[in-house]
Amino acid sequence: MISGKFMKNALLYFRKKWLFKLCFLGLLLSFCTLPVASQSSQNRNFPSGSAQGTTQMNQSVRGLTFPNIDINITQPRTGTQMAFNLQLLLLLTILSLAPSILILMTCFLRFSIVLDFIKRALSLQQVPPTSVLNGIALFMTLFVMWPVFQKVYTSSFRPLSDGQLTIEQAYREAEKPLKNFMYSQMFNDTSYIQTFMGMAKLDAPKTLDDVPMYVLVPSYILHELTVAFKIGIILYIPFIVIDMVVASILMSMGMMMLPPVQISMPFKLMLFVLVDGWGLLTQQLFVSVLQH
Repeated sequence: MISGKFMKNALLYFRKKWLFKLCFLGLLLSFCTLPVASQSSQNRNFPSGSAQGTTQMNQSVRGLTFPNIDINITQPRTGTQMAFNLQLLLLLTILSLAPSILILMTCFLRFSIVLDFIKRALSLQQVPPTSVLNGIALFMTLFVMWPVFQKVYTSSFRPLSDGQLTIEQAYREAEKPLKNFMYSQMFNDTSYIQTFMGMAKLDAPKTLDDVPMYVLVPSYILHELTVAFKIGIILYIPFIVIDMVVASILMSMGMMMLPPVQISMPFKLMLFVLVDGWGLLTQQLFVSVLQH
């Protein structure tokens, strides 16, 4: 009885299992034949005379229309057009050289060099990154040069945009605040101006207007490099003393294989933080520029 009942249940189980598989297989075959049927129905709708697998475009359908762009280069007919073209070319050249002008005609050069000096004096290789130091120098430069930029805007750019000045007049008005700023930084040391005036075979200037920009700018660059290196030497002195003390202590203890920089760097950072180094450094940099 038990074996007969077991066989009956087993047959029912296998019958249900095979019935489910057959239903699933039939459903799968029906889905597979749908794309073929749809493709055959589409092939029946092809226009007469067309090859199988291709369609004919409706003649009423038009393609996309694009505007005609034409750039003509013609010769200037008058001297005014020639002068305007040259002025426009000069303006584009000045705009392309704007980063160099910002670096070389402002105090950015001094700030960036001094900040790099303090990074090297602290024996720091990656912290803070150079991009961060350049960003700090840039905003410090904007803080110092903002009155000069305002004078350039009010005396040159704004009248030019209103049509009150020509480009030549606006250039002369714009260079006056910059020349005053650069000369004020070199007021106590005009040796570089005299050197470049002598090399250019120009007479000794009596006023600032007698000094051309191509003489004043390189003189100012050399002066800023000299001042920045002087400040860097002063910054190096206390940290060099720490390095020497640490090196002598390691030598006396017989630890000659241990690099003194690894031991002295924490003491340098501790000294720099305790005396508020960043605050003192930025304050003295501002004073060195604004006191003139």
